[in-house]
Amino acid sequence: MSPPGPSRTSPPAFLSEPHDPDDPSPWLALYLDHSTPLPDEVKCAWLSDSCSRSRQFLLPVVRPLARGCVALIQVLKIILPRRFTSSALLHRFLVAGLKRFVRPEANWLILRHFWLGSGILDFIARNSGVQVPLRPLNPATIDDLRDHLFVKHDLNLFNFVINLNRALAAEGRPLTFRDEVDFSGLYACPLRLDDMPARWTNVLDLQTAIELFTPAYQLFLTDNDFWRAANSLQLDETIGVYCATILGMREQLLLVNNKHPLVPLSTLRAGFRLVLHGVATEQLHALLRRAQAQAELRSA
Repeated sequence: MSPPGPSRTSPPAFLSEPHDPDDPSPWLALYLDHSTPLPDEVKCAWLSDSCSRSRQFLLPVVRPLARGCVALIQVLKIILPRRFTSSALLHRFLVAGLKRFVRPEANWLILRHFWLGSGILDFIARNSGVQVPLRPLNPATIDDLRDHLFVKHDLNLFNFVINLNRALAAEGRPLTFRDEVDFSGLYACPLRLDDMPARWTNVLDLQTAIELFTPAYQLFLTDNDFWRAANSLQLDETIGVYCATILGMREQLLLVNNKHPLVPLSTLRAGFRLVLHGVATEQLHALLRRAQAQAELRSA
């Protein structure tokens, strides 16, 4: 697949404004810093979304209100019967919100997440030495998310870990370092930022949107589904360790961090941890693409 096209027709303000040593831009510093392994177009979109007025002024108000709603819904779940839950209604609500109110950068990063996550699982499966069933999720548009893709994404993670380790146990061996690594399933995401909705109402940044959507996620899903979704975030380290074991690069896992897999956390911080999950996926995919480029240079 070909790489995505240009991310924006005009650069964000922090790239076009002159540098003032007495008032340096934190966003420019983060963009120029290469200690975080992200492609330029991804980092530019991420920081452009992060420095928006929505994140500066709305997020501090929305976050405590959203967490209060999560706590209230948790109490209501004790008495509400399961028939009041609906994954289909949840996904219709999320798609409508994303298309009408969320910034283009945030929508682009959300859709990319499904492609990158599928590619990372494919990479591990190809290099595990065992047969692992996969169910890749590659939405081309926001409307494609209606097919329960948020729930399927969580199911994919847990099913992958279960199927991989059962297959390895059946053959009596662990996941190990490989001298010859197969990168063929690690594809670039073809989605373009310019194709995302950009009406005057699309103003919500990624973090604010996630905080707003988290209570709806909890309301429309069963309590078991919501807890599983929250706990899936702690598999970031697990997936990172799998990739590092195959490549022999455990020292690169410093920025793949979403708490310990064996210590489930409260769902109150699920929104913030979902943002960490997105960054971790982007960085892990970038590390794998970097390793792929190095392997291609060595074989040339």
